[in-house]
Amino acid sequence: MNISFIVNGEPRNVEVAPMKRLLDVLREDLRLTGSKEGCGEGECGACSVFINGEVVNSCLVSICQVEGTEILTVEGLSGDDRLIPLQEAMIKIGGAQCGICTPGILMAAKALLDQNPRPTRDEIRAGLGGNLCRCTGYVRIIDAVESCSTPLNA
Repeated sequence: MNISFIVNGEPRNVEVAPMKRLLDVLREDLRLTGSKEGCGEGECGACSVFINGEVVNSCLVSICQVEGTEILTVEGLSGDDRLIPLQEAMIKIGGAQCGICTPGILMAAKALLDQNPRPTRDEIRAGLGGNLCRCTGYVRIIDAVESCSTPLNA
Protein backbone atom coordinates (compact mmCIF):
# COMPACT_ATOMS: atom_id res chain seq x y z
CA MET A 1 0.00 0.00 0.00
CA ASN A 2 1.29 3.47 -0.89
CA ILE A 3 0.87 5.94 1.98
CA SER A 4 1.53 9.69 1.65
CA PHE A 5 2.04 12.00 4.61
CA ILE A 6 4.28 14.81 5.81
CA VAL A 7 7.08 14.15 8.29
CA ASN A 8 8.94 17.06 9.87
CA GLY A 9 7.74 19.33 7.08
CA GLU A 10 8.75 17.02 4.21
CA PRO A 11 6.25 15.15 2.01
CA ARG A 12 6.86 11.40 2.23
CA ASN A 13 5.51 8.37 0.38
CA VAL A 14 6.10 4.84 1.54
CA GLU A 15 5.10 1.51 0.04
CA VAL A 16 4.48 -0.74 3.03
CA ALA A 17 2.00 -3.19 4.48
CA PRO A 18 -1.04 -1.20 5.68
CA MET A 19 -0.85 -2.52 9.23
CA LYS A 20 2.85 -1.83 9.72
CA ARG A 21 3.26 0.34 12.79
CA LEU A 22 4.09 4.01 12.34
CA LEU A 23 7.02 3.55 14.75
CA ASP A 24 8.53 0.88 12.49
CA VAL A 25 8.02 2.94 9.33
CA LEU A 26 9.71 5.94 10.96
CA ARG A 27 12.66 3.91 12.22
CA GLU A 28 13.12 1.34 9.46
CA ASP A 29 11.83 2.92 6.27
CA LEU A 30 12.52 6.61 6.91
CA ARG A 31 15.58 6.12 9.17
CA LEU A 32 14.20 8.52 11.79
CA THR A 33 15.46 6.61 14.81
CA GLY A 34 14.80 9.21 17.51
CA SER A 35 11.51 7.64 18.56
CA LYS A 36 12.24 4.50 20.54
CA GLU A 37 10.33 1.33 21.26
CA GLY A 38 10.18 0.91 24.98
CA CYS A 39 7.19 -1.31 25.60
CA GLY A 40 5.35 -1.73 22.29
CA GLU A 41 2.06 -1.40 24.18
CA GLY A 42 1.54 2.37 24.47
CA GLU A 43 2.44 2.44 28.15
CA CYS A 44 5.87 4.08 28.27
CA GLY A 45 5.73 7.03 25.84
CA ALA A 46 9.21 6.44 24.37
CA CYS A 47 7.76 6.37 20.85
CA SER A 48 5.68 9.56 21.15
CA VAL A 49 5.26 11.74 18.06
CA PHE A 50 2.80 14.45 17.04
CA ILE A 51 0.15 13.56 14.48
CA ASN A 52 -1.67 16.70 13.32
CA GLY A 53 -0.52 18.43 16.51
CA GLU A 54 -1.61 15.72 18.95
CA VAL A 55 0.85 13.58 20.90
CA VAL A 56 0.38 9.86 20.21
CA ASN A 57 2.25 6.64 20.85
CA SER A 58 3.50 5.65 17.40
CA CYS A 59 3.70 1.99 18.43
CA LEU A 60 -0.11 1.93 18.52
CA VAL A 61 -0.72 3.58 15.15
CA SER A 62 -0.81 1.61 11.92
CA ILE A 63 0.68 3.38 8.92
CA CYS A 64 -2.65 3.29 7.08
CA GLN A 65 -4.03 5.66 9.73
CA VAL A 66 -1.61 8.45 8.84
CA GLU A 67 -2.52 8.95 5.17
CA GLY A 68 -2.56 12.71 4.55
CA THR A 69 -1.46 13.67 8.07
CA GLU A 70 1.38 15.81 9.37
CA ILE A 71 3.80 14.05 11.70
CA LEU A 72 6.41 15.70 13.88
CA THR A 73 9.15 13.53 15.37
CA VAL A 74 11.84 14.46 17.85
CA GLU A 75 14.18 15.01 14.90
CA GLY A 76 11.83 17.76 13.70
CA LEU A 77 11.97 19.72 16.95
CA SER A 78 15.29 21.36 16.21
CA GLY A 79 15.24 23.44 13.08
CA ASP A 80 18.47 24.47 11.39
CA ASP A 81 20.33 21.84 13.45
CA ARG A 82 19.91 23.97 16.58
CA LEU A 83 18.45 22.56 19.75
CA ILE A 84 15.30 24.14 21.10
CA PRO A 85 15.50 25.53 24.66
CA LEU A 86 13.72 22.46 26.04
CA GLN A 87 16.38 20.15 24.58
CA GLU A 88 19.15 22.39 25.89
CA ALA A 89 17.57 22.41 29.36
CA MET A 90 17.31 18.61 29.41
CA ILE A 91 21.03 18.38 28.68
CA LYS A 92 22.12 21.18 31.02
CA ILE A 93 19.99 20.09 33.99
CA GLY A 94 20.58 16.37 33.50
CA GLY A 95 17.08 15.30 32.55
CA ALA A 96 18.41 13.21 29.66
CA GLN A 97 20.35 10.14 30.60
CA CYS A 98 20.23 6.83 28.70
CA GLY A 99 18.15 8.32 25.86
CA ILE A 100 15.39 5.73 25.56
CA CYS A 101 12.67 7.86 27.17
CA THR A 102 14.06 11.28 26.28
CA PRO A 103 12.49 11.66 22.81
CA GLY A 104 9.00 10.87 24.11
CA ILE A 105 9.45 13.10 27.13
CA LEU A 106 10.56 15.96 24.88
CA MET A 107 7.45 15.52 22.74
CA ALA A 108 5.12 15.42 25.77
CA ALA A 109 6.86 18.41 27.35
CA LYS A 110 6.64 20.40 24.12
CA ALA A 111 2.92 19.65 23.90
CA LEU A 112 2.47 20.75 27.50
CA LEU A 113 4.45 23.98 27.07
CA ASP A 114 2.64 24.75 23.81
CA GLN A 115 -0.71 24.50 25.64
CA ASN A 116 0.42 25.97 28.95
CA PRO A 117 3.59 28.11 28.85
CA ARG A 118 3.63 28.43 32.66
CA PRO A 119 2.79 25.01 34.10
CA THR A 120 3.14 24.30 37.79
CA ARG A 121 5.27 21.36 38.89
CA ASP A 122 2.08 19.36 39.41
CA GLU A 123 0.92 20.23 35.89
CA ILE A 124 4.31 19.17 34.53
CA ARG A 125 4.03 15.86 36.38
CA ALA A 126 0.56 15.34 34.93
CA GLY A 127 1.69 16.38 31.44
CA LEU A 128 4.50 13.85 31.52
CA GLY A 129 2.37 11.17 33.19
CA GLY A 130 2.38 8.88 30.16
CA ASN A 131 6.17 8.76 29.96
CA LEU A 132 8.24 6.31 31.95
CA CYS A 133 11.89 6.82 32.86
CA ARG A 134 14.09 4.46 34.82
CA CYS A 135 17.23 6.61 35.04
CA THR A 136 16.52 10.08 36.40
CA GLY A 137 13.78 9.71 38.96
CA TYR A 138 11.91 12.52 37.15
CA VAL A 139 13.13 15.40 39.35
CA ARG A 140 15.65 16.66 36.81
CA ILE A 141 13.19 16.15 33.97
CA ILE A 142 10.60 18.26 35.79
CA ASP A 143 13.28 20.85 36.63
CA ALA A 144 14.24 21.06 32.94
CA VAL A 145 10.66 21.55 31.79
CA GLU A 146 10.03 24.09 34.55
CA SER A 147 13.13 26.05 33.48
CA CYS A 148 11.53 26.50 30.05
CA SER A 149 8.33 27.98 31.45
CA THR A 150 7.55 31.51 30.38
CA PRO A 151 7.73 33.87 33.37
CA LEU A 152 4.45 35.56 34.30
CA ASN A 153 5.83 38.99 33.49
CA ALA A 154 7.41 38.06 30.16
